[in-house]
Amino acid sequence: MSILTTQQIRKRRQIRNFILVWSVLTLIVGVSTFLAIYFAYGAFNLSSGRSNIAMRNVAIPPSSASEGVVIPTNTPFPTRQSTTQPTATTEAAAAEAVAQAATSAPQPTLLPTEVDRFELGVQVQIPPDLSPDLMAQWANVAKNQMSVNWVKMQIRWETFEPEKGQFDWTQTDLYLPAAQEQGLHVLASVVTAPEWAREQGVDLTQHGPPADYNDYVNFVTQLLERYPGMIHAVEVWNEHNLDREWTSARGLSAANYVEMLRLTYQAIKNIDPGIIVISGALSPTGLSDGVHAWDDFVYMDQMIQAGLLNYVDCVGVHHNGINVNPEYRWDAVPNDPTAQFRGPFDNPHHSWSFRSTLEQYANKVALAGGDQKLCITEFGWASTEGFDASVGFNGTVRQGFEFALDNTLEEQRDFTVAALQEMSEWGFVRLAFLWNLNYGPQAGWDPQNDNVFYSIIGPGFQFRPVFDAVRDWNREYEAQFN
Repeated sequence: MSILTTQQIRKRRQIRNFILVWSVLTLIVGVSTFLAIYFAYGAFNLSSGRSNIAMRNVAIPPSSASEGVVIPTNTPFPTRQSTTQPTATTEAAAAEAVAQAATSAPQPTLLPTEVDRFELGVQVQIPPDLSPDLMAQWANVAKNQMSVNWVKMQIRWETFEPEKGQFDWTQTDLYLPAAQEQGLHVLASVVTAPEWAREQGVDLTQHGPPADYNDYVNFVTQLLERYPGMIHAVEVWNEHNLDREWTSARGLSAANYVEMLRLTYQAIKNIDPGIIVISGALSPTGLSDGVHAWDDFVYMDQMIQAGLLNYVDCVGVHHNGINVNPEYRWDAVPNDPTAQFRGPFDNPHHSWSFRSTLEQYANKVALAGGDQKLCITEFGWASTEGFDASVGFNGTVRQGFEFALDNTLEEQRDFTVAALQEMSEWGFVRLAFLWNLNYGPQAGWDPQNDNVFYSIIGPGFQFRPVFDAVRDWNREYEAQFN
């Protein structure tokens, strides 16, 4: 028999003590777990027993377990369907939640300013008869048939506030809910001061700014506060480098425009910082006499010098593509001997070129130290093809608009898609709005109105080739982000 050493005895004693302590701890944990399960299980059984007793006398439709219940919602986005029938309690709770949401302070929009990629929109005109059903149909066409994310509405201040403090919201009450129902973002382009707001002694046959810029700011404030979360971008004025849009006793002043922009920008951001503030798009003119017009490049320089880039999220641009492929820069446009409109071929200038105009705007912003992108609030190619005697068209257009005769429907389609592809690749364009979806049908395809030749819905409500091409391009483009 071996004799244990003192060290071995001590080690065995430590092992016995460890086993004893471990056993006691295990017993305590086991008892605690048992008691917890027991009481929880007992409570569960009691509750389940009462429920089972109550349910024995309730007839359950055989299909109730498989049929979903759609909860009514005001949001335009799909909602998950419930797999159980709502009880009176849940319905009451839902109604209370809706009521609380309706009376609570409006939440800021989901910050369109934070989105950095290219997106396409289209200008949609309001039906002349103010039909809610027709307006809903046009919004549906834009969203679900043309597949754009944005629509543009021009808001003529003179119509909405004909007398100071007296507002008529008929048009926006029609347009904005229809757009919201389809989940469309809205650009509101706010233009044309009413007569009561204009400067004394100015030519009221031409549009112009208010004498007091705060009147414009107040109108924009009223607009945004009436429709919280329904307007996602605001364009402050339009083509103010032309006297017909900015007839003022103070002249065609870039500094004055920037001051109005500054005040408006600050007011908008105080209401909703997520709204994109866009400077009024200039008109590519080629004329720069400082009285009737400023060349858009010259005027852009003047605005930047006056502090433009401190008060915009996006720089507004217009370009109606004339009869030039958007891939060509102004000094590389190949001659077209068949063209009736000769400007781009006989008098080369950047204003004829979609590409040159946008590239130079982007360069000016970058050279001034800005990081703003461009928002093309109006672009497109006009075509008279498809207009005939049935709509009163005799084959002629006003002088200076002959380029609409030069563009075929295929060129209108191809030029538009080429412009979309370029803008999506350049990286300096945030938004682009095609001019226009439905001016033609709204105006009865009146050939005396130049805007109808840009319409992508042609005579007889026929979708012109550009419609399908834009839809297909945009669906493919958007698919990469979904």
